[in-house]
Amino acid sequence: MSVRFTPAAQRQLLEALEFLAARRPSAARAFLQRVRTRLEALEAFPQAGRRVPEFPELPVREVLVPPYRLFYRVRESGVWLVGVWHDARLPREPE
Repeated sequence: MSVRFTPAAQRQLLEALEFLAARRPSAARAFLQRVRTRLEALEAFPQAGRRVPEFPELPVREVLVPPYRLFYRVRESGVWLVGVWHDARLPREPE
């Protein structure tokens, strides 16, 4: 099952990488590698993430890549990353 990004999730991931790179480029590279590893795992095991505690009734799951939370939905067409949020922020209900 392939992992795809919504435009919002792609923008949020790029913003996170830019933020990290501006402060410590090596941290941005390490974070990106951890994200890739997590996304590869989701391709094989899409239900591996947990339900989002703030929205347990929604069909959205999350995986943690500290200090970020990656929110996703499993569809017939694949795994769709719908949001990337710093874990200090409270997530809003996914679109």
